Amino acid sequence: MVRDTFVGSDGICDVLDPIQEQKATGLFQAQTHLYGQMFNYLNSMSLMCAAQLGIPDIIHNHGRPVTLPELVSALHIPPNKTSCMYRLMRMLVHSGFFATTEAVTGGGGGGGGGGEAYVLTPPSQLLVKDNTNCLSPFLSLINPAFVTPWHSLGDWFRGSEPTAFQQAYGMAFWDYNTQNPELNSLFNAAMACDSQMMNFVIKDSKPIFEGLDSIVDVGGGTGSLARIISETFPHMNCTVLEIPQVVSSLEGTENLKYVGGDMFQHIPSADAVILKLIFHGWSDEDCVKILKKCKEAISSKGKGGKVIIVDVVINEKKDEHELTETKLLFDMLMMVVAAGKERSVEEWERLFLEAGFSHYKITSLFGLRSLIEVYP
Repeated sequence: MVRDTFVGSDGICDVLDPIQEQKATGLFQAQTHLYGQMFNYLNSMSLMCAAQLGIPDIIHNHGRPVTLPELVSALHIPPNKTSCMYRLMRMLVHSGFFATTEAVTGGGGGGGGGGEAYVLTPPSQLLVKDNTNCLSPFLSLINPAFVTPWHSLGDWFRGSEPTAFQQAYGMAFWDYNTQNPELNSLFNAAMACDSQMMNFVIKDSKPIFEGLDSIVDVGGGTGSLARIISETFPHMNCTVLEIPQVVSSLEGTENLKYVGGDMFQHIPSADAVILKLIFHGWSDEDCVKILKKCKEAISSKGKGGKVIIVDVVINEKKDEHELTETKLLFDMLMMVVAAGKERSVEEWERLFLEAGFSHYKITSLFGLRSLIEVYP
């Protein structure tokens, strides 16, 4: 075994005992893990900074890898901040949001960059505005309105408020969102861009919609998902049910219409009801209420009707570590913001049975979400 030798202030060489060495190694590894988790939020802050500056668009529009001087020039950043930009990009390269390659032309990278140049990776490609599936608006969920309640989490556990969000703001998220038009706009844009990703799913899941002539998108926001469905299935009549202030100014199409309303009170009748990322924002009790309204809405279709749910299904034993971690992060977000939760198969089943449904089918989609078909 190789032992490290240390020279003390008295000039005497000390050899670290193997047991002490193992203990010290474990302690420093634990320290690294602790500090890494403490400062992990700096990753998301750095990513948001890159998106605000438009770095993904600059690299995309450049047509070839971008050197550090070219990036600084395109951003109109003062020269004395070149080294800071290098450090930001170094962090984001390490996190996998960008990558480096050899510069196409000569010239140093500056700030320690050498001849390197930056290129996009799949995650940063999702932040390019020209990308049909751009997810930049989803970064609004790093908004201070969402971050602030986390500082009250410890107090919330000892208190009686239903959510840490309510602990911080004195009102539920949905009320706060309604009273703050700018946040409401950002939130709706975030949900819309997330729904746009569903075009991959809908076009590859046509059998799910076979035999359906009408569908209601409950809590469908500005209608991104319903529009994909209406364009993919022109024969189908699609309705978006959303609170009036979201849809009052929106115009439909020949087979797409908007209805202002409350899903807890009434859901328009249809062959099927679809709910994307709705249930994870509500308690079990509220979810059962929504499901019962869904059951009423599809009753005229008889056994041919169904409820289609696009949501998270937690499966810690089956999913890869990163996928499980992201699902658990969403679960914590729902707990803090909306008194909701991400659910396991068993938890979903309990909701369906309590609401009076007979059976269901779960299909894993790409990434985080699953598609759940629930039958009366």
